[in-house]
Amino acid sequence: MLTKKGKYGLKALVHLARLPVGQLAFVGDIATGNNIPKKFLDAILGELRNAGFVQSRKGKEGGYRLARPADEIKIGHVVRVLDGPLAPIPCASRTRYQRCEDCNEATCQVRHLMLEVRQAIAEVLDQRSLAEMRDIAGDDDLSAALKIQA
Repeated sequence: MLTKKGKYGLKALVHLARLPVGQLAFVGDIATGNNIPKKFLDAILGELRNAGFVQSRKGKEGGYRLARPADEIKIGHVVRVLDGPLAPIPCASRTRYQRCEDCNEATCQVRHLMLEVRQAIAEVLDQRSLAEMRDIAGDDDLSAALKIQA
């Protein structure tokens, strides 16, 4: 499940992706515009900066901006940085695999299903860019698009 940290991080990145290239946004403006607690957003933006997604500048004319074009930032990478592995259980993770104590991995039906779930999540998130996410007009349009695909 996507945590609030992951959700807020994605919202902040979309906010920055909507700005003209190179323009900076104040943390307070991002927080207010997306209903995110400012202190929490400060920490999230720090992690995004350390991961190379955003750049920051201090001072009166400071703020945050994307470190690279929105079409080069994959959503799966952002989610992994902020929330960790995509797999719903540790034995299905590719990046933080942990063996289960209570089952035989070769025959465990739960693990095999969760490997499929992890793969499906990765296929969606790793193929979508921040630019694509930014260009989704709104939740209603997204819901309509998902219904059309179903």
